[in-house]
Amino acid sequence: MIRPWRTILAAALLTLAPVAATAADFALRDGDTVVFLGDSITAARTYGRYIEDYTLLRFPDRKVHFHNAGWGGDTAAGGLARMDRDVLSLRPTVLIVAYGVNDIGWGTKADDAHKQAYLDGIRGLVERGKAAGARVYVCSAAATAEDPETAERGYLQTMCDEGMALARSLGEHSIDVQRSMRQVQRRMAEANASDPTHKHTLHVGDGVHLNDDGQLAMAFAILKGLDAPADVSSVAIDLDAAGPVAEAVGCTVANLAGDASKLEFDRLDAGLPLNLGLFGALRYRFIPVSDELNRYMLTIRNLPKGDYAIRVDGRALGTWPAERLAEGVNLASATANGWEPGGPWEAAAWALADLTQARNRLFQGRQELAHHLPDSPALPAVDEQAREISARFEALQHTLVAPRPFRFVVERAEARP
Repeated sequence: MIRPWRTILAAALLTLAPVAATAADFALRDGDTVVFLGDSITAARTYGRYIEDYTLLRFPDRKVHFHNAGWGGDTAAGGLARMDRDVLSLRPTVLIVAYGVNDIGWGTKADDAHKQAYLDGIRGLVERGKAAGARVYVCSAAATAEDPETAERGYLQTMCDEGMALARSLGEHSIDVQRSMRQVQRRMAEANASDPTHKHTLHVGDGVHLNDDGQLAMAFAILKGLDAPADVSSVAIDLDAAGPVAEAVGCTVANLAGDASKLEFDRLDAGLPLNLGLFGALRYRFIPVSDELNRYMLTIRNLPKGDYAIRVDGRALGTWPAERLAEGVNLASATANGWEPGGPWEAAAWALADLTQARNRLFQGRQELAHHLPDSPALPAVDEQAREISARFEALQHTLVAPRPFRFVVERAEARP
C-alpha cells in the first residue's frame, strides 16, 4: 500500500491524549475586537493571520474582528505613544502585546535603563488598555536564534518575565511565547543533528526576524495562551450485527448506512480545522498543531482486516488499514494527492487564507498612509472606504466557513499487488 506524504504525516502526528481546553474556554468571544500590537514581527501580519484563520474556522458562529497595529522598529514605549491613534481608535476588547527585542537594541542595550523603559511602557499599555475596557495579554518577545539553553537564562527572557509578571499584577494576562518557541527550536536542533544536510530554523538570516515557521510557532504559542482547544470534532462508529452506530462530539451524524464493504454518512461540524495551504502540513512536524490544536477525528471499529479508502464530497483523503481506523485517525490535513487540498474543509481553509491576507493588506495600506501622511486630505475617505471593504471581507470570510454537512464514504479498497 502506497500512501501520499501528507496522509503519512497526518498519521505520524496523531495522538489520543485527552486535552483540558474546550470551546467554552477559548478567550476570544463573540463580538470581540482583537488588536495585535508590537514591532516588525507583528507588522509582518503573519502570526496574527494564523490566529484569525483559526478563530474563523473553529468558531464560525463568533463574530470576532481582528486588527494589526504592529510597526517595524517599535518598542513598548513607542506603542504607548501611538496608543490613541493605532489602538484605542479601534475600540479593542482584546489587546495582544508583543515587545522586547527592540527595547534592548537587539541585545546591544541590555541594561537597567532600557529594561525600565520597557517595563514602564508595558505598565502604560496595560493600564490604558484596561481602562478602555480591553482584556490585555502581554507576550514575551519571540525567541531569537540564540541557543535555547543559553536564551533560557538570557537578559531578554528575564526582562520579559518581569513584564509578564507586571501584567498579571495589574489584573491582566500573560503568554510566554519565547519559552514555547524554544521547545520548537529544541525539536529542530535534534533533527538538524541527525541530518546536517537540512538546516531547520525559525528565523531568517539576521537571527531575529521570523520565517514562516517562526510565525506559525508564535501563533501556536499565543493560541495555546488563549486556551484554544485541541479538538475540532470527532465521530466514532461501531459496526455490529444490528448495523452501524455512531457517537459524535462537536458535530452531528445523519443518514448513517451501510456495512463493512461500504459505509456512508453525513457529518455536520460546528467548526473546522486549520490548514495552511500547499505543503502546510509539513510545518506541523516541529510545531504540534495537529496534536494540540487540530484534532478532526474519525474512528471506525470492528472493520474486517484490510485497507479502507475515505472520500468526502467526492474528494479522496487516502487509505488506512482497519487497525488504524479502529484507533482513530486525524483527517484534518489528510489527502490522497499532496498537490491538492484533501477534504472540502481544507479547500475552504486555503481560500480563507487568501481572503484574510487580502483584508490585512488593505488595512496595512491604510495604516501606512496614516503614519507617513497624517495630514493627507485623502485619509478620511480612505479610512471610511477601507472599513467598509473590510466589513465586506469579513462577511465573505464567514460565508466561506459557514457550517454545512459533508458526505463521507468509507469503502473497502481493492487489493493491490
